[in-house]
Amino acid sequence: MPRRSRNEGPPLTFGDWISEPTNWAFLVMAIPLVLAAWRVVTSRNVVHAALSLVFALAALAGLFILLGAEFVAWVLVLVYIGAVIVLFLFGIMITRAPIGMEAELSHNKRWPAALSALAIFVTTSWLSVDAFGTTKIVDVGVPTSTEIIGRSLLGQFVLPFEAVGFLLLAALIGGVTLARRDDTPADEEAREATADAEAKT
Repeated sequence: MPRRSRNEGPPLTFGDWISEPTNWAFLVMAIPLVLAAWRVVTSRNVVHAALSLVFALAALAGLFILLGAEFVAWVLVLVYIGAVIVLFLFGIMITRAPIGMEAELSHNKRWPAALSALAIFVTTSWLSVDAFGTTKIVDVGVPTSTEIIGRSLLGQFVLPFEAVGFLLLAALIGGVTLARRDDTPADEEAREATADAEAKT
C-alpha cells in the first residue's frame, strides 16, 4: 500500500488554485465536457446526441492526458470515438432508427433524474473528501508502462480478450438482424404511391 502523509502547508485557497496553468487547462476541458454530456442526455435527436458524446469523450481524453495517462487517452480516442461512436452512427442508419425529433418522447422525468444525479454527485464528492482530505500519495511504486499492458492483454489474458471480441461481434450481428425489417407488400405499395404523388407534383 502506498504511504500517505498529511499536507503540512497552509490550506489551498481559490486564488492559489486558479493561478496554476494546469488548472486552467482542466477548466477548458471540464466545462465543455459537462456541457456536451448534458447535451447527450437532453437532445431529442439521436445523431446530435452521438456527436455530443464525441465531444464529451474528446474532452475526457484531454483530462486523462492532464493526469499523465496518455495510453488511456489514446485508447479512449481510438476505441470509443474512432470505433464505437462510428459504429453507433452506422447502426442508426442501417436499422432505420428515427433520426429527427420525436413528438412522443417524454421529458417528464427530467427533474427526478437531475435530482438523482445531483445526489450521487454530492455523495461521491463527500465520500472522496472524507476519505482522502488533504492526504497525498508520496510513494506510487513502479509505474505501469504500455508495454506491460500489451503483454498482459496478448499474453496472460489473450483468451478473455478474444472472447470479448467475439461476444461484441455476435451482439452487433444479432442487433442488426433483429432491428432490420424487410418491406412488406403494403410498404412497397405505399412507397410507390408516395413516389407517384411526388412525381405528379
